[in-house]
This record gives sequence, C-alpha cells and structure tokens, in this order.
Amino acid sequence: MNASFRPPAVPLVTHDPYFSLWSFADRLTDDVSRHWTGAAQPMAGLLRVGEKTWRFCGPNRVGAACDLLPQTSLEVLPTRTICQFASEEVRLTLTFLTPALPEELDWLGRPVTYLVFDVSVPGATPQDVTLYWDVGGEIAVNLPEDCVTWGRLRTKNLEVLSMSSQEQRMLGRAGDNLRIEWGHAYLAIGRGEGSTFLGDRCEARDAFVAEGRLPVADSFSQPMKAEKPAMAAVMPLGLVGGAPVRRHLLLAYDDILSVEYLHRRLRPWWRRNGMEAAELLETTHAAFPQIFQRCEHYDAQLMTRFRERGGDDYARLCALSFRQCLAAHKLAADFDGSPVYLSKENFSNGCVATVDVTYPSSPFFLALNPALLKAQLDPVLAYASSSRWKFPFAPHDLGTYPLANGQAYGGGEQTEKDQMPVEECGNLLILVSAVALREGRPEYALKWAPLLKRWAGYLEEKGMDPENQLCTDDFAGHLAHNTNLSLKAIIALGAYAKITNLAGDAAEGRRLRGVAEAMAARWQTMADDGDHYRLAFDKPGTWSQKYNLVWDRLLGLNLFPAEVARKELAYYRTRQNIHGLPLDNRKDYTKLDWIFWTASLAETDEEFQALTAPAHRWVTEGVSRVPLTDWYETTGDGRHLYFQARSVVGGIFMRLLTPVIHRS
Repeated sequence: MNASFRPPAVPLVTHDPYFSLWSFADRLTDDVSRHWTGAAQPMAGLLRVGEKTWRFCGPNRVGAACDLLPQTSLEVLPTRTICQFASEEVRLTLTFLTPALPEELDWLGRPVTYLVFDVSVPGATPQDVTLYWDVGGEIAVNLPEDCVTWGRLRTKNLEVLSMSSQEQRMLGRAGDNLRIEWGHAYLAIGRGEGSTFLGDRCEARDAFVAEGRLPVADSFSQPMKAEKPAMAAVMPLGLVGGAPVRRHLLLAYDDILSVEYLHRRLRPWWRRNGMEAAELLETTHAAFPQIFQRCEHYDAQLMTRFRERGGDDYARLCALSFRQCLAAHKLAADFDGSPVYLSKENFSNGCVATVDVTYPSSPFFLALNPALLKAQLDPVLAYASSSRWKFPFAPHDLGTYPLANGQAYGGGEQTEKDQMPVEECGNLLILVSAVALREGRPEYALKWAPLLKRWAGYLEEKGMDPENQLCTDDFAGHLAHNTNLSLKAIIALGAYAKITNLAGDAAEGRRLRGVAEAMAARWQTMADDGDHYRLAFDKPGTWSQKYNLVWDRLLGLNLFPAEVARKELAYYRTRQNIHGLPLDNRKDYTKLDWIFWTASLAETDEEFQALTAPAHRWVTEGVSRVPLTDWYETTGDGRHLYFQARSVVGGIFMRLLTPVIHRS
C-alpha cells in the first residue's frame, strides 16, 4: 500500500448520485463496498488457484471462509482505481475502469464500469485458475429490506444478469440520504467465458469455495429482500503461468428515466437516440480494448498536467476528486436533445442544481470541458427567465434531487426568507462571464442578457456592503457587511463589464468598469485591518479567506492591486492549523475547495504548496472514512462535518486555470 497517500474512501464504480460505489476502508477485504451515503452495496471477489480459494474483495463474514489474498497496493487515477494483490501462489491486478471522459459526453453518460482482472501465477508450474465475482441486490434499492426481482438477458456476445427493485418507484421520491428505487442493475460477461447465477449469495459463494463452480440453477424464490440475493459470475481462466491472463466484467445501471426538470421527465443522455440496455452493453463490451488504452493515455497525460501545476500530492488529490466531482451529477437529455447536467447537493440538503455548489465546482469544468458547465447553468438560467421566478436576484436551486421542478430552499418561489441574493447573482455573473471569456466570444452571455443586466443592477445597488443575508459560508451564522461576499459582487460587476465590452457596448462597459473600480477602491479602505483584511467591514480584529479574489486575476480584470492578495496570503501563513487554513476566525473548521481557491492566489509554486500541504496531510490522516468531504476540522483528528461526496471538490482544479482561462 502507498503509505504516503491513504484516501479517506476509494472510488470504485462512480457514475451519478445513485450509481456510486466506494470502499470506505484501506483494503477491499476490510469492509463491504458502499454507496457514497455509507449504505452497504456489497460486491465480493474470490479467486480459486488449484484447490485453494482466495478472497480479494469483501469481508470474511459473508459466505464460506477462505484464505485472504493480501492487497499490496492501491492507485487512484482519474478514470481508474487499480488494486494489486499478491501471495506466493498468485498475483492479481483488479482495475475499476469508469471511462468518465469529460470532453466526450457519450462516454461520460454511459452508466457502465469495466471490472478488469489480470491474473498471473509465479513459479515454474502453471495452475488452473477460476475467478468469481458477485454484486448484491442492495445496488437496486433504497433499503436492504426492500425486495428485488431478477432475470436474464442474452445478447449476441454477452450473458447478462439483472437485478431490479420490485416496486419500481420511478422518480417517486426526492431527498438526500436515498438510494435508487427503480431501473435495472446489470452484470455482464462475454458469452462462452463462464457461468452465471441469480439467487442466494451465500449459496453461490459456498459452492464456489467448495467446488469451484456456481449452483446449477437460479433461485426461483423471488421477490426476495435485497440483502440476500446476488448476481454472480464465474470465469475459468484455464492454466495460468507467469504471463498475466486478462478477463473483464461489465457492471451497469439503467435508470430508464433520470431526473424531472420543470415537470419534464428526462431520459439519461445515452438513451436520447433510442438506445436500449442491450445495445449499451454490447457496444461498451466491444469497445473495451480501445477504451482501456485510451483511458490509460488520458490518465497519464492528466497526471502529468496535475504534477506540473502542483506537485505529486496535488496530482493524487486531483485524481481522487476527479470521478467524485463527475459522479455528483447526472447527465440527461432535454426534450430538444440538449444536455442537462444536474448536481446533487450530497449530504447537505439534497438540493438539485444548487448555484453555490456549481460555483465552487466550476474550475473542474472550465479546465476540462466548459460545455458541461453550460449544461449546469442553462437549466437554472432558463428557470430564472421564466414567469415563475419573480425576484430581482438569482435563484439558489431547482428543487430536491432528482426533482428539479423549482426552488426548494429557503422561501422557494414565495418569499425572500433565506434567499442568497448577492451570493447567487455574483456566482452566475462570474460563471457566465468565465464561459464567454474562455470561449473568446460573447454569444453565451448574450443568450442570457436580460437576466445578467438585472442581476448586475442588483449587485450595483446591494453588493458593496451586503445586508445581513445568507451566503454560502454562513456555517457559523449569518453575517452582515461580509467582505468576501462584497468581493464577489465587485468582481462579478467587473466581469460583466468585460463581457459588455466584448458584446460591443463600449459605453456601458466603461460605465460598469468605473463602478467596479470605485467599489474595489472603497473595499480596500473599508476592509483594511493592518496586515490583512477583515471578515466583515464593521468587525476589526477579524479575518477570513478571500477566495473570491482569485477571479480578479483569472479573468484578467485587475480591479485590485497585486498587493491585496500578497498581504492576505502572508497573513494566512500565520493562521494555518495542522490540517489547513480555517475558513475564518470564528471556528477552526475549513472548506477544502476554498483552500485551493485561496492558494491559487499564490504567485509561486512554493507559496501554493505551503498553503495546500496541510490539506494534503489531512486527506491521509483525517479520521473520517467517507468519500472526500469539503467541510472538516483543521485541528485534532480532522473530523469531517457532514458533507461528503460532493461535486465541490472540483474547486481543487482551480490551480489548472491560471494559464488558460483568460485568452482575450
């Protein structure tokens, strides 16, 4: 195992908020695999060498006892998780390959992971080797006591097993701590490559340990509580020697309908042209050699890019965040065929398309495919343009996942209670401007011109010294006169001024630029606290991370002199704790995404790494074993504070944007 990097949880099969399996332990044999929420969704792997059976995935308490095949290493790459196992008698490399290629929506939208097994036997005498894998019924239900049914599908080249919730509550419930309750899970192997079984998982495992085979016939005792049955496959590898023998399985989930957007029930992206599950599995299976090689190349290129921008620790953290960021979204097709990419606010409140979740995750998409950011912004902007949204400021969300039928948070569509006016107006103005500047043309911003003008007017009136209104960082309570929120408003106006110029309205662009410059000058005076800048204009002796300032340089606005960032960064170095820089002076907790935004203000690699090194240490040393959290304690054991598996870890990619986002 890599002692220098121990992920708090390991991505295994990661596609969307419902189809997302992780290991919460150091080794695959230490615990069952789990949904990102922590609910057990077990997979088990066994390997029979001669007359001896080894266990390499899943704990020993399920099924017949057998020898443990030690896990010797773990590597998490952008599209792959690679686990290696070894004893004196056998070697195994297990690769979980999810071809989540952000620039290729057809691959990103396929809910299929390859499980790739490379087996070799050291020594002079080849051995007869057989591989076993199963997936429990929990993958298809919300709770283990819910009932599942099962069946088979035979295609030209595949033997396919399916497991499904008995009730099929299609888009039936919205909420946070929920698993899927509809659609079909699939486990597929090549025809002629082995045998399969549907039924009691302990019966299947016991038969394999005892005799190296599966039960003769599937169980007919369905429906059955999901905690009992499994889809199981056995693949004989024949005589295996020192040269590795490779086999692969497909694990897939067809949700049929993915999300509801303004009461339109949308299909998953891969189904938009009429593709069905059989074709999905067949084409994905046939593409295996090419896509495996392609993902190897993609991972190598991306890891080199990460290392060049932030060093080895930064590269490993980016790789760990990569599939998590993507898997907190669902890619669906709207009725006109356009992509809709909706986030879920995991273990926060379950909101869908939350604007102040899109904002921190945006560096990932700006760096790797801005089209995916537009697919997140467009649904919110279309909703805000409708007659349903009556406020002069931007909305917070579109509902509760998977039902994106209108804002759920705070006062919703009815009142201004717990709305986030400056926050969300600033977020959307910055993001739309960033996309337009990234593309080097104003068309995307012009598409939403009436909204942007309205929100810019709101920020011009309210943004300099915000009232006591909710913002994304109000964990320690609401705060008036928030200097970082003011920064966001100023930069948003500066970005909008630049877009206005790009669109050809030079007079209005100059006016807006003048407004932003005057506000920036006032900010420096009002927020000044000697060797740093305050948390709130009216609170001397306070401080906070000014992460919003990063856009001033990235968008080429230059509203603030470089000395502002330099002074803040020097002060932050005096305030770091063992696990990172706190969010502000009120508490010792922090936000992982904001640390990397703040550190990206650094002008040198040394300064960037000095501010991020404690966070890298926390990833390995923190006590909480959950998919990467973005809200955690910077002191003591680094315990996480509820959030986990959220898309905002895409904010770690902010460092990649420095040389590329501004092209004009």
